[in-house]
Amino acid sequence: MPPLFEQAGSADRPAATGETSRTIAIGERTVAYVLRRARRRTIGLSIDQRGLRVGAPARATLREVEALLVEHGEWIGKKLDEWSTRRPPELLQISDGVELPLLGTVLRVRLASGASRCVWNLLTEQPTLTLCLRSPADASRLLERALRDKARTLFDERLAQYAAQLGVAPPRLSLSSARTRWGSCSPRSGIRLNWRLLHFPLAVVDYVVAHELAHLLEMNHSAAFWRHVERLCPDYKTQRVRLRKLSRTLPRF
Repeated sequence: MPPLFEQAGSADRPAATGETSRTIAIGERTVAYVLRRARRRTIGLSIDQRGLRVGAPARATLREVEALLVEHGEWIGKKLDEWSTRRPPELLQISDGVELPLLGTVLRVRLASGASRCVWNLLTEQPTLTLCLRSPADASRLLERALRDKARTLFDERLAQYAAQLGVAPPRLSLSSARTRWGSCSPRSGIRLNWRLLHFPLAVVDYVVAHELAHLLEMNHSAAFWRHVERLCPDYKTQRVRLRKLSRTLPRF
């Protein structure tokens, strides 16, 4: 009879800074997972298109981590199966008149001939963005550039506003394009926010901003951390649920 906890062998190598790829036998199934050691109090599990990811405090032993995986084996198997059968999101074709969600409204994209520039018109009943293109093949690239620029301006404003309320200096901002992670915070490098948050209502954006700023005071998810979040975003629980639901409808192009 094979041991309950299998060592990963050659797969037990760093997958990224602070991360290790491993496998474990759960019933008749061998499950691969990524273990990340972090400054946190509890062991957390998450499953997405990348597979099973486990966050654990440095003091947690491997036996404790894998005992938790076995305990939740039925849930893990179910979620992995759901992701394996989930159809990848269809890419949105950027054509003249296509519409995208933008901060709780609908943005209409217009295409025109020109020298690779973007023209915003946010003063009409329906906001529009005109992409002046040398070639139709440039549409997606230019659209992302325009949205990134708009996101950076907005995020800088919201970070400055909420940092003042929290009594901290506005952190350095960088943008990310991760598929499932909306923000991160590092005392050294500042805050990273996903530019695709621009597709969500402003209240959802503000929740993510508040969440990451609160990490400047508490690098964990303790009760004290959530008090800081609530101070900046009193309805954070509602916005957290909205974020999870809306993320399933995020346009991809």
